[in-house]
Amino acid sequence: MKTSAAYWRETLQLTQHIEGGSFRETYRAPMAIQPDGFAGPRNVSTAIYFLLEDGDFSAFHRIASDEMWHFYDGTPLHIYEIRPDGTLKVHLLGRNIRNGEQLQVLIPAGSWFASSVEESGGYCLAGCTVAPGFDFADFELASRATLGARFPQHAQLIALLTRS
Repeated sequence: MKTSAAYWRETLQLTQHIEGGSFRETYRAPMAIQPDGFAGPRNVSTAIYFLLEDGDFSAFHRIASDEMWHFYDGTPLHIYEIRPDGTLKVHLLGRNIRNGEQLQVLIPAGSWFASSVEESGGYCLAGCTVAPGFDFADFELASRATLGARFPQHAQLIALLTRS
């Protein structure tokens, strides 16, 4: 059976995500902890399905937790990570290991990251696991001007992958 982005969106009941793409939370650990540096308790872990299509992008953002991406279906996903020291790392999430793609990609807490499908007509269905668990209180969507001023060496990429 050939799958499509529309098939996954309908079958998995995905809704629009604030950063771009579609998602649905699939797991929120019942256990909570109070990690250092967090404003309150957080679930130990959370997980989502995430779908991104060619022509859309997941805008630069950062969270206070590590995020592990998992490839499920479709075409490779380019994940652009700007580390706190300004180093740019481009990850390829996909199944063609010989082509430099990875089935899993870790984005460490505090890194700015964005993603896009760069194959015409393609899509990527991924999963994201966050630990300590995701909370919108720990989510920061990048401002093009602010992030571009902080990392001028990446201003062109930041301009492409921010919404305002």
